[in-house]
Parts: sequence; C-alpha cells; structure tokens
Amino acid sequence: MNMKRPRRPLTLRDVSEASGVSEMTVSRVLRNRGDVSAATREKVLTAARTLGYVPNKIAGGLASQRVNLVAVVIPSLSNMVFPDVLGGISAELDDTGLQPVVGVTNYSPPREDAVLYDMLSWRPSGVILAGLEHNKAARAMLENAGLPVVEIMDVDGTPIDCAVGISHKRAGAEMAEEILNAGYRRIGFIGTHMPEDHRARKRLAGFEARLGEAGIALAAREFYQGGSSLLKGRELTERILSREPDLDFLYYSNDMIGAGGLMWCMEQGYDIPGKLGLAGFNGVELLDGLPMRLTTTDARRIDIGRRAARIVAGKEPKPEDGVVAFAPTFLPGDTIRSR
Repeated sequence: MNMKRPRRPLTLRDVSEASGVSEMTVSRVLRNRGDVSAATREKVLTAARTLGYVPNKIAGGLASQRVNLVAVVIPSLSNMVFPDVLGGISAELDDTGLQPVVGVTNYSPPREDAVLYDMLSWRPSGVILAGLEHNKAARAMLENAGLPVVEIMDVDGTPIDCAVGISHKRAGAEMAEEILNAGYRRIGFIGTHMPEDHRARKRLAGFEARLGEAGIALAAREFYQGGSSLLKGRELTERILSREPDLDFLYYSNDMIGAGGLMWCMEQGYDIPGKLGLAGFNGVELLDGLPMRLTTTDARRIDIGRRAARIVAGKEPKPEDGVVAFAPTFLPGDTIRSR
C-alpha cells in the first residue's frame, strides 16, 4: 500500500489509492454497508487507520464546511485540574461564535482514539487536547485533520501542530531545588502509577534528576492506582511514614492527595514544617480551606486554557516554533521551612 500522507484533509480517494480498491467500495466499508469481502474490508480499514482518515458526517452542500465547534479532549472530569482549563477555554471563546464540546478519555489511549474519531467526523473548527503522547492512530488523524490542533498542559516533547503548557520536568526540578534549599534531605514521594500519566512521570523525573545532582536519592516512594482523593492521601501518608518514620519531607504528585496527607499529619501532631515538610502540585482552590496552606506549584491552568483557545480561534497566531511555554510558579505556603 502507498501510505504517503498528504498535508491536506484526506478524502475517500486517498483511502482508495492507499488500499487499491474503488472509492465506492471504500464508502461501503466505512459506512458498514454492502456486500464486501472480509479481506477487502480489512484492507480498507487498515489503510484508513494508517492514513488517519475520518469520515465526514456533515452531508450534502455542507460537506466542505466546518462547524462552529471546538473539540476539547481531556483525560478526566473528576480531576480538579481540568474544570479550570475548561473555564479558560470557554471564557476566551465566548465572543467568537465557537463553542467547546468536551470528550473524556479516562487516561486511556484507545478511548482517546475513539473520542477523536467521533469528534473529527463532525469537522470541528479546531481541536484542543491534553498531553503530547498519543497512539499512532490518534496522531495520524490529527496530523491530517487540516485544522488547528493545540496540545495543552505539557511542552516536554514535540507537538503535532502547537503546544501550550508548562515543562513538568522543570516543575519537578524546581520543587526539588526549593526542598533542598530549605534543608530537607530524607525525602519521600507519593503519587500515581504512571504508565499513562505522562506529566506526573515527567515531574518525578525532573524531581529525581535535581536531587541526584545534589547527591541525594529518594528515601521512599509510595504509588497508588485509580483517582486521587483526600482519603487516599491520608492512607498513603500513614503507610509511608510508618515504614520510613525518619522522612523529613513528602512530595505528592498532586494537591488532592497532598491535602489528605497534610490533614493526617496535623492530626498526628507532626511539627510542620519544622520536622516534616510537605508539597503538592497544581495550586487548586481546595488548598484555600485548609488550616495550613500546602506548599505547591501553580500549573497555570487558566492561562493555558485561554491561550489555547486564542490560537484555535485565530485571535493570535501560532508561535513559529509551535510552543507556548508558561513558567510553573512555586507557591511556598506554610508547609516548607523558610530559607
């Protein structure tokens, strides 16, 4: 098969040429109609997947048009991070005539493929999606969609079209620097299992790299599966400190579990931040209601959502290098010693 990918919206003819069958047969296969052999059907579907072809659900005279929708693809709605991102996107699109439509992947690459396939079939005016890591099928669809694609939250990698976010490696390294400068040395980490949470993995890599430069290794680590919660933070904090009672700092992969850990430590009478320091990540509003303010990093969520929407809406041009990098902002709070 000839799988050369044109840099324009793909058509039935491209799939026909790649698979070696007629456009009529391609159409029948993709609409799941007609009497087509299994071998031919597989040949057509393989060509379509490889090219990244998505059928157009807009019929007739509108087939060449785009609708006034922006596809927004995020991994979770239960995560406290993404409502802020969506708020920024919605605020910036408010006066453009464009409307955001949200799809949720649950951190599943196959689910992301399915969500993108459905959304792109309606020919949106642009796509905003979380992260830089995608399956081959998703990447092919986005590369050949012929519309603005903005990958958000992360700039540690090469974008398909444009990326707007922070460097998570930098965020992790800068938190390690703050912890070291405050005099902590027996440091533990609590976070998610990370096969699909690429941004958390990058933060931990940056964190450990900076510790390593100072000749320090993580003294303990504790991982969990599933969503984050205050209860999970409490349980994991108790577990890691029962196992390694001489730890003097705990770095959490997000604020939710960090807040749970902070509440448990306060109940147990720990001297915070004198004997034990704690830090999270994201800078979520939840921290405003705690008896002590958790040290954290502002991940610039609203700024990221707004800038991504501006680029998709054509309010500002895409940068020449395709990257808009915001600086992660350290928020000292009350749970780290003053220098």
